[in-house]
Amino acid sequence: MIVVVAIIGLMVGIALPSIAAGIDSVRLATATTSVAGFLNAAVTRAERRQQAMEMVISPKDSTMTLYSSEAGYSRELKLESVRIEAVLPEIPDDAEGVRHVLLVPGSTVPGIGIQLGNRRGAHRIVRLDPMTGFPHVESVDINK
Repeated sequence: MIVVVAIIGLMVGIALPSIAAGIDSVRLATATTSVAGFLNAAVTRAERRQQAMEMVISPKDSTMTLYSSEAGYSRELKLESVRIEAVLPEIPDDAEGVRHVLLVPGSTVPGIGIQLGNRRGAHRIVRLDPMTGFPHVESVDINK
């Protein structure tokens, strides 16, 4: 019985790092999908309601908040297990780090990108395409 328990413990010990890496990868993919959906919903709402929308992106808190001129409307996306590393294009000497993006109906969508990362060093960027207004996801190797 002790030998069986020892073998099971050894197998769990060997498999645990790859299971944890898989979970982190799924969390990053889920967060990427959430950010892309949030950006798409913001652009769509601005166009359909014909209202200017303000999006506040805070890398320090890993939150994205959307405000409208409509009374009481706000929407927030807080990323728990994944962090917002940067808002692209980066602004030099940006001490605050919080980015305010204005979405105006009938105008060009701002070409911003939101770089996400997890604790294992994997990175993805969700870019808002200024031509189509749709978010695009790309994997990034920062070590190059």
